[in-house]
Amino acid sequence: MADLIRPQRSGRKAGGSRRARVAKKVTPNERPRRGRHARNRKKKRTGLFGWLFRLVLLICFLSALPMLALRFIDPPSSMFIELNKARNNKDIKREWKDLADISAYFPVAVIASEDQQFPHHWGFDIKQIQLVLENSEDGFERGASTLSQQTVKNLFLWPERSLLRKGVEAWLTLWLELIVPKQRILELYVNFAQFGTSVFGVGAASQYYFGIPASELSAKQSALIAAALPTPSRSNPAKPSEYLLERAAFIEDQMPRIGGRRLISEL
Repeated sequence: MADLIRPQRSGRKAGGSRRARVAKKVTPNERPRRGRHARNRKKKRTGLFGWLFRLVLLICFLSALPMLALRFIDPPSSMFIELNKARNNKDIKREWKDLADISAYFPVAVIASEDQQFPHHWGFDIKQIQLVLENSEDGFERGASTLSQQTVKNLFLWPERSLLRKGVEAWLTLWLELIVPKQRILELYVNFAQFGTSVFGVGAASQYYFGIPASELSAKQSALIAAALPTPSRSNPAKPSEYLLERAAFIEDQMPRIGGRRLISEL
């Protein structure tokens, strides 16, 4: 009986060993395939993230490059000036003036008029933006752009309001504030802001309206030119309307309150 049973046991062992051999043959072949698929997926993900990272770096480089140039080079023109020329405005008046060659009253008047938080913010006046959002629900429109945002818009962008323009403006403003000092931003602004239909910059404005160089502007004259900023095409500082006189008086009153002429040297 023992002899009859032995072959059956040996057969089971043989069968078991064959299954084991088959299992040994399949398992080593399947695992590398799965490993290769996983590695391929990982390479694809890594490649995608790598391209996205390179794209972000390229956008940052292209955004920072013009701001780096602005820090050291006086721009020959601006987008707003070129748009005016494209509309057949051939009588553009502009004369670059270094900040040192401009009456200290004028940049203070501009800050008092347009952006009293300019020395303190990093490109955006959050409180002013909140006020605009609250008032917009009542149908009241007012601007919240800082001098930095207006500088970016004047130099690089277009006047029409849109989410696209505001988004690009905000992005470039961050780079402007990061790379360009406050005094230089102010110098760029006062040289490219529009103070009349064809008048750009304080150098041209002081000559056009008062017949004097920008270095000789008084506090009142500075306030009158700054008061024209919201509606330059409809304002004449040399022949001010009642509204312009009231606005200029308010600006002149604010100038010593925000620090006066010493404010510029402290930027």
